[in-house]
Amino acid sequence: MRDSAGFLLCSLLLVAPHCTEVAAQEPQPDPKTPCANWMGGAPGYPGHNGLPGRDGKDGKDGLKGEKGEQGLQGTKGDQGAMGNAGPEGPRGFPGQPGLKGDKGEGAYIYRSAFSVGLTERAPHPNVPIRFSKIFYNEQNHYDASTGKFLCSIPGTYYFAYHLTVYMSDVKVSLYKKDKAVIFTYDQFQTNNIDQASGSVLLHLSSGDEVWLQIYGEGDNNGVYADNINDSTFMGFLLYPDMDFH
Repeated sequence: MRDSAGFLLCSLLLVAPHCTEVAAQEPQPDPKTPCANWMGGAPGYPGHNGLPGRDGKDGKDGLKGEKGEQGLQGTKGDQGAMGNAGPEGPRGFPGQPGLKGDKGEGAYIYRSAFSVGLTERAPHPNVPIRFSKIFYNEQNHYDASTGKFLCSIPGTYYFAYHLTVYMSDVKVSLYKKDKAVIFTYDQFQTNNIDQASGSVLLHLSSGDEVWLQIYGEGDNNGVYADNINDSTFMGFLLYPDMDFH
């Protein structure tokens, strides 16, 4: 019995390595396929999306590109609102004087003036005194032959006289249109030379006449003139009437 048992043990020991080699050569099933029944399970669900990664570092600037072609001109925009006035600028230098203008007509048309003196020593009374020494009479509005001023430009005039008195009293008056306007009386003082004067503003119409004359009866014509003493009469236009043309 012992011999039979020993034989059987030896036979198993010889057969065992061979069986192991045969088992190792047989193909093994893929555990990922459904046929892997020995460990196969149901497919799993997809996993959740992962968190976004961090921003990477900025890249370096590239090279400057070439200048592009000029575009078409756009349409003109609407005019903007006027802005506030700016501060006043500095004062400029004075400009050069302009050319002298032409002489105006008004300065010549409205001129009327005279200034005359006496040449005879004792004028006749009750007639116009003829002042024949002409100092100024450019417009010829004073007539030396009659001793009268004739108004050619209606307006306001100023008249004045300054008379030397000698040898007798003087009574003199200024007349306008045959009517005495003012009177002057000077009483002569013996061995002396005196002065009589008067002045007045008058409004004259065209054609009016103004003159001086001795008035009254008696020896009242002491108006005097010589080479060193004058008796004068004068008048001039202050301003013409506005409606005069």
